[in-house]
Amino acid sequence: MKTSLLITLSLTTALAFISTYFMHLTADNIDQFLAVGLVIFIDGFFGVWAGIKREGFKTCKALSVLRTFGFWTIMLACILAIEKGFDGTSWLSETIIAPFMVFQLISILKNASMVGIVKNELVTQILDRLDKHKGDRDATK
Repeated sequence: MKTSLLITLSLTTALAFISTYFMHLTADNIDQFLAVGLVIFIDGFFGVWAGIKREGFKTCKALSVLRTFGFWTIMLACILAIEKGFDGTSWLSETIIAPFMVFQLISILKNASMVGIVKNELVTQILDRLDKHKGDRDATK
């Protein structure tokens, strides 16, 4: 009887410690978690809307928004824990999360243009300006 009580109290203490750690990690970096969540859910909203217009509602595609949100939330928590635990790794979240955010924003524009909220010409113009640093391509090469 005492052994099972000891095991239960040990597991409860360990889970409380881990939960408190991640609660503080999330509270200290709430802006990053909110940014990831907003971008994923806005992209998912327009993606599902575009999918409904194109082929009807698909439950598996709607659920993929939750899977993406879960993955990137866990990924962000892992990256922030590494940054907190090791000196000199403060660049990790900018290196890994920032490109993901840019691709999600481009996906939002694409899905919004498929729905008809944003004109295709505007999306094309924005995407062309992203590659402006490459210069004009020479068609003869």
